[in-house]
Amino acid sequence: MDLDAVRTFVAVADAGRFQEAADELGVTQQAVSKRIAALERDLGVRLFARTPRGAGLTIDGQAFLPHARELLSVAERAVDSVRPGSRPLRVDVIASRVAASGLMRDFHRAYPGVDLDVVMLHGFDTAVSALRSGAIDASFRAVGAPGLPLPQDIESVRVLDEPLQLLTGPAHVLAAARSVPLGRLAGHRIWMPGIVPGTEWAAYYDALAYEFGLAIEATGPNFGSDALLDTVADTPALATFMGELTRLVWPANHGLRRIPVTGPTPVYPHSLLWRRDNPHPALATLRDHLAAASAGHGTPETVWTPEWVLPR
Repeated sequence: MDLDAVRTFVAVADAGRFQEAADELGVTQQAVSKRIAALERDLGVRLFARTPRGAGLTIDGQAFLPHARELLSVAERAVDSVRPGSRPLRVDVIASRVAASGLMRDFHRAYPGVDLDVVMLHGFDTAVSALRSGAIDASFRAVGAPGLPLPQDIESVRVLDEPLQLLTGPAHVLAAARSVPLGRLAGHRIWMPGIVPGTEWAAYYDALAYEFGLAIEATGPNFGSDALLDTVADTPALATFMGELTRLVWPANHGLRRIPVTGPTPVYPHSLLWRRDNPHPALATLRDHLAAASAGHGTPETVWTPEWVLPR
């Protein structure tokens, strides 16, 4: 249906005269008449009855008017959904409990007036495709992993280096340690179910395991963090890695321990990605906020990241 004709119909219905509607729309009276005639042909009914006082709605016109208004409202909402500044800032955070989600909560508290739409996409390629298509405005990812190139139209900046911690049950041999050297973890079972080959986090943990001789097991399906915590709590020989800023809650009787890893401390490099020509006004606000809040953890001599990670 021709929305210009529908808009013209509503204008005439509100004004009661073709000439007043023409003046409001900035067109000639002849153009208004042609649009109404075309709309009436499409619908197969008369919408207006000419009277000495102007144009009055017929019964069919009265029936059509509320639907015409709704058509115009839907069209306006459709345009606003993709117009920068009129739609929410769409940001991919990978998962709800990880550091990126915390960064976005802090941003929302700092800028409550910015309308946000937080999504969770799986995999680097999926996130980059969504950025390039405009489905999202920004994404938190680790950048530089082999086989996952960053296209030239996508920009990135390191915004957070998150230290890893060792999570153990109360009966684990390292459970009482205040901290544990990374090299001492060789020979211990570290279980991280759900690591998908070809993802940036798989590349990160592959590099970590290779460089320090760690036994990182990715066997078994990922039933979520609750199932992982239950298993670690009940299995003395099992441990897992968790980001320092990952929010976790578990039953008190689990007795889980979060132990800092040192000498060096492995950090996960969170970068913000966005399309170079994205015009959303809130995107610059988010980048400025993260730039002011970002901080590295330690010096290059005391932390570890894979060689492929782009520098800060």
